[in-house]
Amino acid sequence: MRALTWHGRRDVRIDTVPDPQIADPTDVLVRITSTGICGSDLHLYEVLGPFLEPGDILGHEPMGVVEEVGPEVTALSAGDRVVVPFNVSCGTCWMCDQGLHSQCETTQVREHGMGAALFGYTKLYGQVPGGQAEYLRVPFGNTLPVKVPHGPPDERFIYLSDVLPTAWQAVAYADVPPGGSVVVLGLGPIGDMAARIALHRGAEQVIGVDLVPERLARARARGVHTLNVEELGADLGDEVRRLTSGRGADAVIEAVGMEAHGAPVAKAAQQAVGLLPDALAEKLMTRAGVDRMSAFHAAIDAVRRGGTVSVVGVYGGAMDPLPLLKMFDKQIQLRMGQANVRRWVGDILPLLTDADPLGVEGFATHKLPLEDGPQAYKTFQTKEDGMVKTLLTP
Repeated sequence: MRALTWHGRRDVRIDTVPDPQIADPTDVLVRITSTGICGSDLHLYEVLGPFLEPGDILGHEPMGVVEEVGPEVTALSAGDRVVVPFNVSCGTCWMCDQGLHSQCETTQVREHGMGAALFGYTKLYGQVPGGQAEYLRVPFGNTLPVKVPHGPPDERFIYLSDVLPTAWQAVAYADVPPGGSVVVLGLGPIGDMAARIALHRGAEQVIGVDLVPERLARARARGVHTLNVEELGADLGDEVRRLTSGRGADAVIEAVGMEAHGAPVAKAAQQAVGLLPDALAEKLMTRAGVDRMSAFHAAIDAVRRGGTVSVVGVYGGAMDPLPLLKMFDKQIQLRMGQANVRRWVGDILPLLTDADPLGVEGFATHKLPLEDGPQAYKTFQTKEDGMVKTLLTP
């Protein structure tokens, strides 16, 4: 089959690789019909290379049609249409029973002290082949894939794999009070959708912050008050306080993560580590890694005293300095973590109707063939051509 594979920093390619096979009796094989490129895929493209090997198949936002089922699969049949959550979660362990599918005890990557395995996302998360490919082996066929109806276009459902549950959890963790205010830092796919969900769930004031004009325009069209950080005449925190009766926002969703702008020293350190031999780079990143923390610090500054910061941007540092004095003094609540995809499916599915209140149809700015994947990564990484969300079709 054809698949998008990693070969080095800023080097992804389309290769011909062996087709996946049924390995366990509860496996299913899915023929991929659409697969997304996620903002966190860019961390693999740019920063997390030490935890990848040439030929690793990328991608964790797939959906498609079941081609074959293992002998113990009873919930699905060949021909069923499914979305595949990015967590590889069993659905039956203690953690999954608590709704913590990203901490699944069956697939935890204990070798590296990490939570549940993820599709297409480095040795740290199990090195499971990903879904930017023509076919995908999916374990736990009775409990992991999300069966969806035939008929509506893929874009109606594909964001159940990651974007929708990740954004939904970010808003749930932010705990915005009814009629309250929330700042969303970063208006990429997750931040954009989080802003939409916050409005849908009753936030009165949603402030979206970015520096890419196309992203700001998309959010503004959905009723978000937008701030371009490169055009602000004041400090971001001061501007947020001006907009929120002088207090700051009730909640801040930090949807930027490790590759924030405005941290040249940390950026240089990340790039230098990426040039080291893998064994040495792994040790440095897991024991001494430092992220670009400007977005996190902005979140702590912009939230009101007694407010909540919900971190959904991906971080990878082991020695990131936190402003604990300020966090303690402001009595901030902090929540974060990989989305527990299956936990939120029941809340989200009823919204994926013809009314489409979250605007999932048309959410993608680019729809391209899988063969164009390498160029799409480059375009997405450089924020060119108005690219916010891309779907690939094998």
